[in-house]
Amino acid sequence: MTIDWWTLGIQAVNVIILIWLLARFFWRPVAAMIEQRRAAAGQIIAAAEAERSQAKDALARIERTRAGLDGEREAIITAARHAAEQARAAILAAAATEAAALQGSAQLAIEKERNAAEAAWRERANLLAIEIAKRLAARLAGPVVSAAFLDWLLAEIRSLPSATRNAAAADGVVLEAVSAEPIAPADQERYRKLIGEAFGARPQIRFEVDAALIAGLELRGPHLVVANSWRADLGRIVAELGHDK
Repeated sequence: MTIDWWTLGIQAVNVIILIWLLARFFWRPVAAMIEQRRAAAGQIIAAAEAERSQAKDALARIERTRAGLDGEREAIITAARHAAEQARAAILAAAATEAAALQGSAQLAIEKERNAAEAAWRERANLLAIEIAKRLAARLAGPVVSAAFLDWLLAEIRSLPSATRNAAAADGVVLEAVSAEPIAPADQERYRKLIGEAFGARPQIRFEVDAALIAGLELRGPHLVVANSWRADLGRIVAELGHDK
């Protein structure tokens, strides 16, 4: 077999020219285009990564904000609950205080009404006792009753300490003998004598009348009062009854 070196050489030259043409006008633009596309893709990927990172940061901030809002909400709820408990306690305390005040006022009112009622009943009882005593005195009035009250007065005077008797019957002292009914002049002299003997002196005695005594004979002076009457007895009884209550 014979090789045509000229034909082979021409074909080799054609292949080299074709390769050069392809390398210059095809592969380089294609490679440049591919590089540009790769660079653009890299930029897009980088931008996407940046956006993804920003999104993650934003999400983290949202989570932190949400956590803060949750904590703040819990704090607000706790503060509101605490304020509500304090308000409730204050309302209950105020209600208890008001109830106690009302109860105290009611108790005072009841006590006042009861005291007023008791005072009214005591007053009525006093008036009734005085009226009974007056009627009894009207029926018992006479020398016997007058003599009894005189004896009681003399006994009271004799039971006084000596210093009291001396001071009450000293010179210049005028004593008043007060009776519910007028005493006859003759009896007045007898009374003066007996009262003077009880004092152990001769005091000046002036006789007066006070129907409010109901019955009795009292002796009054600047330094001495001998209560010896039904009115005085009734007053002592009423005082003792009130003290017993």
